[in-house]
Amino acid sequence: MKRSTDRILVTHQGTLPRAQDLREMVVAREDGKPVDEAQLSTRLRSAVADMVAKQRECGIDFVNDGEQSKSSFQYYARSRLSGHQFEPSSPERAQQPLVTNARDELNFPGFFDRSGGIRRSRRQSYVVEPVKYIGQAAVQQDIDNLKAAIGGTDVAGGVIMTLAPGTIEHWLHNDYYESQEEFLFAVADALHEEYQAIADSGLIVHLDDPDLADGWQIYPDMTVDEYRTYAGLRVEALNHALTGIPEDRVRYHVCFGSWHTPHTADAPLAAIVDLVLKVRAGAYAIEAANPRHEHEWRVWRDVGLPEGKILIPGVVTHHTIIVEHPELVADRIVRFAEIVGRENLIAGTDCGFAQTEKIVRVPASVMWAKLESLAEGARIASKRLWG
Repeated sequence: MKRSTDRILVTHQGTLPRAQDLREMVVAREDGKPVDEAQLSTRLRSAVADMVAKQRECGIDFVNDGEQSKSSFQYYARSRLSGHQFEPSSPERAQQPLVTNARDELNFPGFFDRSGGIRRSRRQSYVVEPVKYIGQAAVQQDIDNLKAAIGGTDVAGGVIMTLAPGTIEHWLHNDYYESQEEFLFAVADALHEEYQAIADSGLIVHLDDPDLADGWQIYPDMTVDEYRTYAGLRVEALNHALTGIPEDRVRYHVCFGSWHTPHTADAPLAAIVDLVLKVRAGAYAIEAANPRHEHEWRVWRDVGLPEGKILIPGVVTHHTIIVEHPELVADRIVRFAEIVGRENLIAGTDCGFAQTEKIVRVPASVMWAKLESLAEGARIASKRLWG
């Protein structure tokens, strides 16, 4: 993974808006409706090329495919793993959807009475057979499309987004394995194949794992110690899935949920940062720009970044439609660089943007403006840091 040796490099954390025609084809495929696969394949290839070109125009160094082939985490989990169905094996096994703002609901019941019910309406998936990886063709298509789009360019690297076992767990309920630990490690064994394919291709494995942090909201009855035990097991499962994969081919992303909610009950970064750093990754991407978490830059002053690792703090956020001024972005970058070292820093975003069209309602035009401001802020910071 290229480092910021003579200037601050720039990346972002995942999903980018899809064109309406592509969105309709991807969702139709997800719903099991007839889709012209050849037409969809061609459209995906052109969409990824367009996304890479736009990222390069904005000044992004580490580019991705914008997750153009995926409509949601839930669809990703179902399409890459086998052994599940929409109904539990018995009525007694039925479960309520996991809610990533459950602690906030206790503090702001009136707010969620008006706006929180949507989270509970999604269809549930239940694992009722052994989990196996079935995404070979899909991940290869993602790899081929991204490599074709970046071929011959001067980008610092190409990144493919994938999910950690603990976040898959949020979207697939265990209705087969004797224990949740057995289920997690079965998912880890399956996902290893995807991680290995991405790493072997020369691209960077981007592990999206919001549930390491927002799992704290899901279980409001847990104490801090109980939650750390819970989260620690998910880190063990992820590291199991990463067996044999070089750390410098992996970056790990943690955030606190994208929902436009109060977030007063989010897990403090200080309570989980040691668990984050246990993941066998070369770089750690952490939400750090929204007003609930920006102050946590101090955590890195107290904890320190392990030798040889890279920090990718969010210095622009998807939580607001305000486009951050480049000077503010530069201030944030310099603050982190002075703590962890400029060569150990890559500037990033808090999370992916495409989901926010419905959640936080950041229009695509504003998203691209934010990425331009991110790159300009990195240029300003680089002048300050290198002279």
